[in-house]
Amino acid sequence: MRGGGLLVAGTTSDAGKSVVTAGICRWLVRRGVKVAPFKAQNMSLNSFVTRGGAEIGRAQAMQAQAARVEPSALMNPVLLKPGGDRSSQVVLMGKPVGEMSARGFFGGSGPTAQPRSGGASPGRTPHDGRQQLLGTVLECLAELRGTYDAVICEGAGSPAEINLRRTDIVNMGIARAARLPVVVVGDIDRGGVFASFFGTTALLSPEDQALIAGYVVNKFRGDVSLLEPGLDMLHGLTGRRTYGVLPYQHGLGIDEEDGLRVSMRGTVRESVVAPPHGEDLLRVAVCAIPLMSNFTDVDALAAEPGVVVRFVDRPEELADADLVVIPGTRGTVKALAWLRERGLADALARRAAEGRPVLGICGGFQVLGELIEDDVESRTGVVEGLGLLPVRVRFAAEKTLARPVGEALGEHVEGYEIHHGVAEVLGGEAFISDDNGHSLDGCRVGEVWGTHWHGSLESDGFRRAFLREVARAAGRRFVPAPDTSFAALREEQLDRLGDLIEEHADTEGLLKLIECGTPSGLPFVPPGAP
Repeated sequence: MRGGGLLVAGTTSDAGKSVVTAGICRWLVRRGVKVAPFKAQNMSLNSFVTRGGAEIGRAQAMQAQAARVEPSALMNPVLLKPGGDRSSQVVLMGKPVGEMSARGFFGGSGPTAQPRSGGASPGRTPHDGRQQLLGTVLECLAELRGTYDAVICEGAGSPAEINLRRTDIVNMGIARAARLPVVVVGDIDRGGVFASFFGTTALLSPEDQALIAGYVVNKFRGDVSLLEPGLDMLHGLTGRRTYGVLPYQHGLGIDEEDGLRVSMRGTVRESVVAPPHGEDLLRVAVCAIPLMSNFTDVDALAAEPGVVVRFVDRPEELADADLVVIPGTRGTVKALAWLRERGLADALARRAAEGRPVLGICGGFQVLGELIEDDVESRTGVVEGLGLLPVRVRFAAEKTLARPVGEALGEHVEGYEIHHGVAEVLGGEAFISDDNGHSLDGCRVGEVWGTHWHGSLESDGFRRAFLREVARAAGRRFVPAPDTSFAALREEQLDRLGDLIEEHADTEGLLKLIECGTPSGLPFVPPGAP
């Protein structure tokens, strides 16, 4: 097999496309197939930095891990990062190229982008811009298919978004251009899955329908035999088979694209909470700030036995928290205003005065400082921060994208940086240093901590040392478990996804699709695209 491919589409957003794609990748690599994930266009505030310094969606980074390959910009050539006001930052091949309105991006009138200083517009007109993007994603897909035995592509939303079909480059647009077979995933837990499968197919043009090979039912509860009459009728109505009925399982998922769920949430939310290693629990409150990004940073905390993580938006919810985390955001100034409007800013100031732990990550670190000068992200100029750390932040046109390594609390720590804000630290203690003790990033004053490094809490030794500091300051008899490995937990989760495909999908049928493409002679389901 060389250059095989498959597109995993969905009846809706959050139908399970990311999970199924990751599961297929893990199942294939365990069979000895050299496989890579691909998503032409992603819209997400949760992103990751490759070793080559490219920014891509976290879901694609985790799918690459499922495939046991190094993530690259080829796997997610277009990333849209919403910034409010109906606009998004466009990240092309891992680098930001400008801000674009939704109307401009999806083919309306007006300019396609408003590039920052040094940025380049994806195109001069909506049509030209979309054609250029389609060319880019097809080149990336072709390069992956020339390198790997199989490429498992993930769609976005639904392929039957008929208002967007003309400008689609991620669902049937890429499937048509690259002649990819398509399986459609439906979440039966939401209800209406048969209508969704039928309607999705019937709203596509004959040319698009010819690539729809069949369906995958996701999150089924109960006896599969009770579902089989419906699957038979669906086959009779559409001429297409179902390639798997995946059971509902708690705690399955990969890093979420958006939303308020902890992607390692099975450890603390959808299964029995693991008992603490010491005598006490630790309670972590995460401020659900606007345009929250990379909230997956708290997954490693949630994976610790005895650590309970919850998202909050009211000051009274901080009262019993042993640690408050202010996560990253694509709108630092907007998040700062929100914290003040909600009364959370005052609650954070009281915590700091009382010596109770607060951690700010990336944008959360920036709001803790004294001053923010932003002529790039919000273009609001100079704004006063919360003043809890002696830090001044100036937003630069150039985005920092890095994979740094250092030491903190006597432990090795790794992370990744995605930010326009440049911090000038004017006092306090260094948070993260190099081997010689020179400050690399962040700041600490008392029990208030701040860092630009995402993912640092995934470093097991550092996370345990930090939680010991939090427990001491909070007066809790909490002891971090000595053997929690976040990397091992993630691998275990990815293996569970591979098991899900291997045990509950028609793997031989999927292999045939990947190798040979969509079966010929599939019937047209009227009425088709209007």
